[in-house]
Amino acid sequence: MAQVRPMRADARRNYERLLEVAAEAFAEHGEGASLDDIAKRAGVGTGTLYRHFPTRQALLEEAYVDRIEAIAARADEIAARLPPGDALVEWLNELGVGMIQVRGLRALLGSTVTDGSSAAATVCAGTMKAAATRLVEAAQREGTLRADVDPVDVLRLAHGVATASELADGQGKTIRRYVSLLTEGLRPGTADAES
Repeated sequence: MAQVRPMRADARRNYERLLEVAAEAFAEHGEGASLDDIAKRAGVGTGTLYRHFPTRQALLEEAYVDRIEAIAARADEIAARLPPGDALVEWLNELGVGMIQVRGLRALLGSTVTDGSSAAATVCAGTMKAAATRLVEAAQREGTLRADVDPVDVLRLAHGVATASELADGQGKTIRRYVSLLTEGLRPGTADAES
């Protein structure tokens, strides 16, 4: 079995920079964003781009996964500095903004992401659910989140908040207000939902 060698530090920086620039370029210009321009904006040659991402689809998928993993990683960063209930609320705010930002990438990837048929969709779903589970369970142990709330409920509600905010102003400026309204209903002592 062949061993995969870790990337050199400069190759890792180039890879990460390409993903960052690609996400921005695809958001700005859609699927037709110039790969040559992406390489130029990232400060690398086109050959470097193709060495890391042999196809446009590979670059799109990896940029999407990278953004989702970054949003999920914020859960632990926020949880390290805030009490559990506050951490969940803050992460939901960031998640809402992040969902709006990756919506364009998701749309470009089409049904491979939305129907869960791609490796990218599987990775993203697992990563997000794990992050939500950690925050939800911590808030429930703290007593600031209803015991009957499931992590998937929280992710679906966050999706709804992002959609509502996007409809309201197109940029997510109302997310904090909508998350506040949502989380009030998730606190213990609120009326139990009908089954």
